[in-house]
Amino acid sequence: MVVYRRSTSYEPAEKSFEFTPEALKQRVEEQHREVIQGLRSSAFDAGIAKSVEDAKRAPGIQVCLLNPKSWLANGKVALDLEILRRADRRPEEGARAVALIEGAGPSLVHSGISDAQGKVHIEFPLSARAQPQASLTLVIQAQTDYGRDEIRFAVRPRRKEPAADPV
Repeated sequence: MVVYRRSTSYEPAEKSFEFTPEALKQRVEEQHREVIQGLRSSAFDAGIAKSVEDAKRAPGIQVCLLNPKSWLANGKVALDLEILRRADRRPEEGARAVALIEGAGPSLVHSGISDAQGKVHIEFPLSARAQPQASLTLVIQAQTDYGRDEIRFAVRPRRKEPAADPV
């Protein structure tokens, strides 16, 4: 997280005949020393505190599928989700998560609410109407008052292992 930034335009200096890469390097190092000195002297503490507070309230969440290799087994969908705030990667409690399988007939929406650790578990059977050759997509969405996220996974049938030759 960037808590303090100082930028300087070097455009006027670039147009000067006295401008050299060495002069630029020296100016950047001087600016860096000034910022370090300001940090050590607490000159930026109020600005840093405001940046941290703003980051805590920054919009945006991220939904993560914690079991990407095992969410579908024996015709049953079992999703373990985690919902985090994008700004500080902390768990988001009370987010609404929904899941559905597109391409499996009428899309039934299954939902849950994240707990204090940002976790949600959603379970449902894969529709019996889903055709083995159909193009299926798992859609997971999460939403709060200030953010929304969605992930999609293409569902591909597993290849059957060839039967062993009888001896």
